[in-house]
Amino acid sequence: MKLVLITCIEEFEKEVKKILNLSGVKTFSYQSVKGYKNAADNELNTWFATDAIGTDSLLFTVFAAHECIVDLYAKAEAFNRKQESLSHIHIATIALEKFN
Repeated sequence: MKLVLITCIEEFEKEVKKILNLSGVKTFSYQSVKGYKNAADNELNTWFATDAIGTDSLLFTVFAAHECIVDLYAKAEAFNRKQESLSHIHIATIALEKFN
């Protein structure tokens, strides 16, 4: 079991929900967040579009089995390759040592 955090701009809400469904994710939650970028760090420079103005974004929280995560990454990467804008779907996974 892993914890998956997904960020995207609000305009990608339907696409992320579709990707989650097609990847076999059964449950998730999400909320609106404001994304900011304080520096041009190479690893984080595309997570949010600008540094001065907050970007209306979404944060999805997912608890999923490993099998779902492999497919989730593949579908998000395929979606991102098709994007002409700088915005992408970003995913981070965290291994869970223990849960109830």
